[in-house]
Parts: sequence; C-alpha cells; structure tokens
Amino acid sequence: MKKMMLFVLLLTFTMIMAACGSSTTKNTTETASATASGDETKTEEVKEITVTHQLGETTVKKNPEKVVVFDFGVLDTLDKLGVEVTGVPQANIPQYLSKFTESTYENVGSLKEPDFEKISEIAPDLIIISGRQQALYEDLQEIAPTIFMGVDTSKYMESFTANSKQLGEIFGKEKEVETELAKVEKSIKALNEKATNDGKTGLIVLANEGNISAYGAGSRFGIIHDVFGVKPADEKIEVSTHGMNVSFEYIAEKNPDYLFVIDRSAAVGGQSSAKQTIDNDLVKGTNAFKDDNIVYLDPNYWYLSGGGLISVSEMVKEIEAGLK
Repeated sequence: MKKMMLFVLLLTFTMIMAACGSSTTKNTTETASATASGDETKTEEVKEITVTHQLGETTVKKNPEKVVVFDFGVLDTLDKLGVEVTGVPQANIPQYLSKFTESTYENVGSLKEPDFEKISEIAPDLIIISGRQQALYEDLQEIAPTIFMGVDTSKYMESFTANSKQLGEIFGKEKEVETELAKVEKSIKALNEKATNDGKTGLIVLANEGNISAYGAGSRFGIIHDVFGVKPADEKIEVSTHGMNVSFEYIAEKNPDYLFVIDRSAAVGGQSSAKQTIDNDLVKGTNAFKDDNIVYLDPNYWYLSGGGLISVSEMVKEIEAGLK
C-alpha cells in the first residue's frame, strides 16, 4: 500500500514538472521570436550607407532631409523622382528647373563660388557636387557629408546610370529609377539604330559670342557619337572641356551631313547669337545647310544640366527629331 502511494506521488510530481517545463519552453520561444522580429526590423531600417565616388568614400544618411545640390543634372534627377532639396546655386538654373529659384529654396552661391556661410547655416545632411566644385570638396566635407556625382563623358551611359541608381539608393527610390532608366535605354536603342542605319556624319559645335569650338567622341557632348550612334565628321577632334577651337573653313572642309549647334551665350544669360554666327557663306556650302540639317540644341539640357533623368531623355528626343 505504501509502495502504491509512493508511486502515485512520484507520478504526480513528474507530471507537474513536465507541465512547468512545457510552459517555460513556450515562453522562451515567444521571447526569442519577438527578439528575432525586432532584429529583422533593425536590419530593414538601414540608417546610413557608404558612397564610393571619384573623390573618396562618404558615409551618407539614408533619406537625408536637408540636401544641398550643386549639379543641375542631379537636381534634374531628384526633381523627376519627387525628392525635395533645401539649397541650390540659383544663378543660371535651367529654365525647366526654374521653380528652384523661388524663395522656398535657399540660394547657396554660384556653381564656382559656393556660399559657405549659408551652407553652414543650413547644416545640411548631404551636399552633392560635380566638376566645378571639385577643388572645394575638402572644405565642403567639413560642413557636411559631401559626394561627387559628375558624369564621366568618356563612358557617359555607365556614369549616368550609376549616378541615377546611387541617388535611388540614397533616397529610397530604387524602383522609380529602374523604371525611368528602362525608358531612356529603350529610346536610345531606337535612336542608335536610326542613326547607324542612316550612316550620315555629324559635327557638334559650341557657339560663343562669335567664336566656335568643336566637340567629338568622348567629349562633354560626345554622347551624340558614342551612345546615339551619329558618325563623327571628324574622328580626330581633341577632347577638352572647352572644345577644340575651329574656324568656319574647318566646318566647310569637314562638310558634315548634320551640324549640331549649342548656344553657350543663351545658356548663361547672354544674347542668343548662334544662328547669326553660323549663318555665313562657308557653312552654307555644307551638306548640312543644303539639306536643312542644322540642328540647334537646347542649351538648358546640353550645356547646363546633362546627365539627369529628364535632360538625357530630352537630349535623345532632340537628336531623334533632328535626324531626317
């Protein structure tokens, strides 16, 4: 009898301990799940990224709220993506981006002379620069995280695409960027096929207060040849920021089928004079003039803001319309 009672007591005790053990395991599992869930949330909420650019590496806050932009191509892209900025150099802003001259945006100087005092006052989360501010990188970096996003014209599309995707990552607009890039790539493919099949030559010139300079493959306007597929009238144009100084005799000698003209004076607020400059007897002897193939390009896109989602798309449209 005593043995029977002892057995019952042991059995009861074992069952109680098993129940307690089950309860403890359940609570521990729920806590672990909650902890794991919390860790996943933290992983998803990446707060900053490291951007590698031409001038170094910069740690950048994700979705920065106060942004100062010194490159109009970048400004163009951010505007297309619906990303607001805080400060821009308001002089000579492209006409299609004229909203950024309003008082709701801070004026941070000019492209070549940033207003350091104003930028410091803004205390931006991010500053974006390109070639004209390159020498001031270290000074701007002392104020706020600064990244270089100029377009490398020797590999235009690769650079333009990389810049667009980098902006998409910084501002959480990856899908929007992919959509816009797909549209641009599709239009470029169609233009390249048209230009290649056409087989006619083209010459790009910048008109500036009566003077002209030529640009070829690999230059700031070389996308016409390198990407769009227009055959160069001269394969040996030297690559430089300001182009190769040429004469009207040179244009007559090269005799391009298409003459693409960019009016610098109109871009920087001067009097438009490209047509008066180009309208002379030497140019009138070219195939471009005889076939009505002198194409005046919009300097807002070509001279001021190349490399943006809007500007590159418009550049494609202009060349496509110019090729007959």
